[in-house]
This record gives sequence, structure tokens and C-alpha cells, in this order.
Amino acid sequence: MSEGAVTESLNMRWAITQAQQEEMERDERVVLIGQDIGPAGGVFGLTRGLIDQFGPERVRDAPISEEALANLAVGMAINGMRPVLEIMFMDFIALTMDALANQAAKTRYLSGGRVGAPLVVRTLGGAGFRIGAHHGQSLEAWLTHVPGLKVIQASTPADAKGLLKAAIRDPDPVVFIETKALLGEKGPAPAPDEVLPIGKAAVRRGGGDVTIVATGRMVPAALEAAEGLAGEGVEAEVIDPRTLLPLDVPTIVESVAKTGGAVVAHEAPRSSGFGAEIAATIAEECLYELDAPVRRLGSAFAPIPPGPAEDYLFPTSADIAAAAREVAGA
Repeated sequence: MSEGAVTESLNMRWAITQAQQEEMERDERVVLIGQDIGPAGGVFGLTRGLIDQFGPERVRDAPISEEALANLAVGMAINGMRPVLEIMFMDFIALTMDALANQAAKTRYLSGGRVGAPLVVRTLGGAGFRIGAHHGQSLEAWLTHVPGLKVIQASTPADAKGLLKAAIRDPDPVVFIETKALLGEKGPAPAPDEVLPIGKAAVRRGGGDVTIVATGRMVPAALEAAEGLAGEGVEAEVIDPRTLLPLDVPTIVESVAKTGGAVVAHEAPRSSGFGAEIAATIAEECLYELDAPVRRLGSAFAPIPPGPAEDYLFPTSADIAAAAREVAGA
């Protein structure tokens, strides 16, 4: 089935749950591991009802030890299982990094291609719930620096479902980032047999005056900015990479070569954020097509405060529109 074939409208939460359910029905090797994912259905409801269908052997409630769980998942994966590990908040991903970066990501290389580690780490990234410095960080740049990992960050229910299914079927370790601020977003979900390609960006909106590359919660903000700019006569093309590692460089380069300008926006801090990699790639590949320097937008370089104050840290659609105007010379 081609990309774009859809069934009913779902929110992001149910799209993620459905992807896991359908893959567990398809492949008995798929096992879920995580804290409070059993009868409680997960803190954010992303495994709701799955223990009733598949039982506690395949939906395993686990103790609070992310390091132990990550090593368990690696062991299961290299022995033929397809574990899906939920790390409740991305802030705790540091506790899994030895298992992910030094073991899972290196298994295929160190075994000469004979052994893989087909595991998925699902983790809730970003702010949006106003719960402070330890539960709202965006740390994807840490992960994209590790050869052997794949890193996905979906921004729509359709992409969340189709790409999570692809991640579970992938022969190598994948970190699947679920943006907390988008969990309630509604949209069409792909049919059960539709699996989206890892490593292929989506052009969310066409335009010829400026390119906006946005990830996660910045995708809807970029689309809102583009709609406003269109009323001013500036047509912005909005690209959602969807997969950070591997990055779909050709789609981004083709767009920037056409528009002559680029704005990159993400939720993570601007300093050393993944947007720097995108901006550097554009500068290398499109230097002679650029009419203005690439603009990067990210959050303030500060811990995330609790409560409503967090809203002041992140770029808005107005910020994205202002940067696009400047790049487009409007």
C-alpha cells in the first residue's frame, strides 16, 4: 500500500498503541518492557490494554532501573527477540547509553555482520507537560552522534504508527522519540499493513521562497508560520525530516537549492542541537544557492522550569515566521 492510504482518525497516543499491538500480533518475538506498562497501561497510556491481550510474559512490568532494562533488551535482541523498551522520560536516556551506544549500536560491526541487535527504545521527549527540569528535555543530539543507531522523531499520528512499525521490524537498534507536546494531536493513521520508510523526509507544505526544516513540536509551529507568511506573499516550504539518523539529505538539499534560503527549528536548545547538523549540511551542499545565512531556532540554553514559565523557552510560530521573512528578504 502506498504512503498516504489511511483509515480512521486517531490521536498520537492511540497510533503508537496500535503500532505495538499490530506488531505483537504479527510477530510473537515482539515483547514490551518498561515501568508501569502493564495493568496501568503506561504513564501516558501508550500500552493501554496490551497486557490484557498478550499477557505479562509479553508485556513486562519492570523495576526502576533503566540501565538494567536496557542491557536486558540488548541481550534479548541478540538472542532473537524483538524487544520494545519504554524509557518513560527521555531525561533518563543517559542511564541506558552504555547498553545503547557501546553494545547495541556496535553489535553488527563487531560481529562482522553476523549478529544484530533489533531492539526499539521508545522514549518521551520534550516539554509540554510543565513538569520541570528532569522530565522535559530534548536530547536527540546525544543519540545522533552514535554510529549504528537509528533515531526517529515523528510529528503526526500517521508517521508515529508507520515509523514505529518500521522500527520494530528493523534489524538494528532504533530510538523512537515520542514528542510529549504532540501526544494529543489527531490525524489520519495508516492502515495496518502500511509501514513507512526509515530515512525519508516528508514535505509538509510546498513553497518556493524559503525552506523551513522543523522537527517534533516545531512542525505544527512551522506550518502555522507558513500559513501566515502565505498571506504576506511569502511561500515557505516545510520539511519534516521524521528520521534524524539516517537523515534524508537529498530532500532538504533539493528544497534549499530551489528556495535559496533555510530556517531550521527544533525544541532542543539551539546550542549544539541537531539543527546545527542540518544547517552545516545545507551550508556544505548549497553554499552557492543560498541568498542568506541559514537561521537556527531552538530553546533557550537553560534548564526547563516547572509550570507555565517553560513556555518562554521555546520558539513560537511567530519566531519561525520572523526568521523566514529575514531569510527570504521579505
